[in-house]
Amino acid sequence: MVHEMTSPYETETVESLSSNMKFGMFLAPFHPVRHNPTLAFKRDLDLVVHLDELGFDEAFFGEHHSGGYETIGSPELMIASAGPRTKRIKLGTGVVSAVYHHPFNTAERIVMLDHLTEGRVILGLGPGSLASDTELFGIDYGVIRNRLEQATEAIVHLLSSDEPLTMETDWFTLRNAKLNLCPFQKPHPEILIAAMISPSGPRLAGKHGLPLLSIGASNPAGFAVLDEHWRILGERSAEFGKTQAPRSAWRMVAPMHLAETREQAARDVEYGLAPWAEYFFREVGQMEKLRESVGANENTPLIDVVRDSGAALIGTPDEAIELIERLQEKSGGFGSFLVLATDMANPAATKRSYELFAQHVMPHFQGQLGRRVERWDTMRNGMQKYSADYQRGIAKARKEHEDSQAKAGV
Repeated sequence: MVHEMTSPYETETVESLSSNMKFGMFLAPFHPVRHNPTLAFKRDLDLVVHLDELGFDEAFFGEHHSGGYETIGSPELMIASAGPRTKRIKLGTGVVSAVYHHPFNTAERIVMLDHLTEGRVILGLGPGSLASDTELFGIDYGVIRNRLEQATEAIVHLLSSDEPLTMETDWFTLRNAKLNLCPFQKPHPEILIAAMISPSGPRLAGKHGLPLLSIGASNPAGFAVLDEHWRILGERSAEFGKTQAPRSAWRMVAPMHLAETREQAARDVEYGLAPWAEYFFREVGQMEKLRESVGANENTPLIDVVRDSGAALIGTPDEAIELIERLQEKSGGFGSFLVLATDMANPAATKRSYELFAQHVMPHFQGQLGRRVERWDTMRNGMQKYSADYQRGIAKARKEHEDSQAKAGV
């Protein structure tokens, strides 16, 4: 039975969330299989440093073990590498595929990283998205969500409680388990639960009062369930007597590449859109569904399908603002937007895309422009008066000078 509970976050309106929105990057990563992996890792870390300097708030690293395209096998190692290179940006697992690790090891590594980064780590948890990964580990894909629930229960306890944990499942055992270290952050690092299309993410997050990390939020199937996921999150929180996680902790993820013009953005992604799309929409029939969603056919250019379906934004900062506003309207409001890094464009154009995002998109949602726009409008509207005042001041100074000269007999 679902118990009714009024959310304590009803005052978190779209307007209030907009003025305090945070921004980041979600780095799966996506690197074409014929690219040098050593250089790819170096560029990934350089990009995180670049985002730190631009004022981005968060960077998340993925975990994948097969397929050849997504090359990070340990988000914890990426965080350990990025930590000393950066100053303020928070570093998250996006996500730890919890079913491939003993929960004690996951919790222990996160606490260690919490100390090494002095409180800049975020723990994102998920079941793992690649069926080829589960095959590699000899795990039935049908059990991974149940195992994620079990792992999450153990990890939350280990990070938040001083009580030893004894727990036995069909795939891990804990006996009087307790971490050696308390977390650096109090009470513990933030924990997020990944969500895509199915209700399993918000059900699990609600059970523990945890926020959502909505991956693929702009994709048609993901976009369609955003409001439903928030409702499920609230219902499950109430069912288990948990305080519902605030909207301000909800992250949205969408692929994006920006340039000064739509035409330039299109030219930029000639570099890598096709291989990314081939991998990202690898499931049988997925690209066909995207084409159907926009009334396209097999001859429609790929970039038009991707753009029109919402699968990725390839355009200008103004279009990025419009996308985020659509996500706000559909979801009812959220706290952070993460750009899904794709390698669609070359490294220089990619860095420029993030610079445009920081220059034009972030301040729009962080309350940084209102006062400047107001003061400029005041100046512009009063330009005639101010110009007359300026001229009168110069004339007065000139007359005073001439009077002084005349009095001195010069």
